[in-house]
Amino acid sequence: MKNHYLFVLFGLAIPIAIACTSYQGKPWEDKIQEIPGRVQCEFYDTGGEGISYHDADSVNNGSGRLNSTNGDFFNEFRMHEGVDISYTKTNGTDDNPYNDIMPEMNQLYVGWTVPGEWIKYTVQVREAGTYSIGLMYTANGDGEIEIVNADSISTGMMKVISTHKDADTLAWRQWHHWNKSDLGTIMLKKGMQIITLKTISNGNMNYDYLEFTRRSI
Repeated sequence: MKNHYLFVLFGLAIPIAIACTSYQGKPWEDKIQEIPGRVQCEFYDTGGEGISYHDADSVNNGSGRLNSTNGDFFNEFRMHEGVDISYTKTNGTDDNPYNDIMPEMNQLYVGWTVPGEWIKYTVQVREAGTYSIGLMYTANGDGEIEIVNADSISTGMMKVISTHKDADTLAWRQWHHWNKSDLGTIMLKKGMQIITLKTISNGNMNYDYLEFTRRSI
């Protein structure tokens, strides 16, 4: 967004444009994630509800709720924020035989997603260009996400294919079948900027990381 002001020089009013932004979020722990590369979904910006994220409720349904409040880093990660966060676990939870791709264990992820929620990330893009977007995820039913940058350049609606497996008789584990898929592309300029991950339809998805790969010209 640009605000326009008048600069007076020798009695003449000359319009000038000064770039500014009203965004008040900041990178988590002042660590800016880089593109190309992985953007870890749990490392969204600080700033709170309505600034760096929007969540359907104010409770973190993973950290400090599903996962015990016991001083453990993974159990309590960002537990006082509304974005819902958990982590991959062993003993047949996330290391189960129904994965399309086996995830890393003790890997934080965003979950309990519902349509209308969004999360913002400050990123540093090392080179301008068109980037393919991969997502490490689970989805109990087909869904859609969208990624938009600060210049309102969008991926459009990107379909996330269900990882539901009828063969798995444990109903709760349908949210723990992991896959990685290339979903779409986005044009990004060089430099630091804000990108927003939006949950558009279905929800019931867990987001581990987004992976941005620059396409060859």
